[in-house]
Amino acid sequence: MIAGPFPIEVRRAEMTTVALFHSVLGLRKVEQLACERMRAAGHIVVAPDLYDGMTAQSVDEGFDLMTKIGWNTICGRATEALALIPENAVLAGHSMGAGVVSKIWPDRMRASGIILLHGLAEIPHNVRRGIPASVHVADPDLFAPPGDVANWSNLAQKAGIRAEVFKYPNAGHFYTDEALPDYDPISSQRTWARVLEFLASIEAGRSGT
Repeated sequence: MIAGPFPIEVRRAEMTTVALFHSVLGLRKVEQLACERMRAAGHIVVAPDLYDGMTAQSVDEGFDLMTKIGWNTICGRATEALALIPENAVLAGHSMGAGVVSKIWPDRMRASGIILLHGLAEIPHNVRRGIPASVHVADPDLFAPPGDVANWSNLAQKAGIRAEVFKYPNAGHFYTDEALPDYDPISSQRTWARVLEFLASIEAGRSGT
C-alpha cells in the first residue's frame, strides 16, 4: 500500500514530487500528517508502506518488526514504489526511513533533493555534486549522535552536497511525532517551516524563478 495521489498526478513534471519513507514504527499518522503538509504546499507526495500494514507501539517492537520483515524486503519495497515516480523526486525519510534513503540514493542520481528527519543517510560514492539536502535532528540524539552529525556534515561538504543541517536542542529523537513523548511542538513547527522552504526552493530552481 502506498499513500499518495498517483500514478497520474506524479507525471506532472512542473510539480515537485516527494517520496517519504516511514520510521521503524511503520506507516503511521505522523507520516500522513507530513504528507498533508507537503501536499497543502502544492507538492505531490507518496509514502510507501514498507511494513505492509503492520505498525509498532514502541521502538523495541519496531526493531523486532523490522528484523522480522527483513531489511532487504523493506528496501525492495521502497525500490518498487520508486519505479512509479519521476527520477527527479525528492527522497525523504523519517528515522529508519533515512536508512532506506541510504540504500536507494545511489540509484537515484537525478533526485532533486534529500530530506533527512531524525536520522542520517550514508552519502553514496556517486553522489551528484550540488544536490541540496536538508537535515533535521535532535541535539543530542541517541540515533544521530553529535559526532556522527559533525562527520556527516564534513563528508557532505567534501562531496559537494549543498547541505543544511539543523539541530534542535533538548528535543526528543522523533520530536515531530505528536503521538510520542519525544514530541516538541516548537521544534516540529520550525522543522516543517524549513522543509517547506527547502521544497519551495527546489521548485523555484526548476522553474527558473
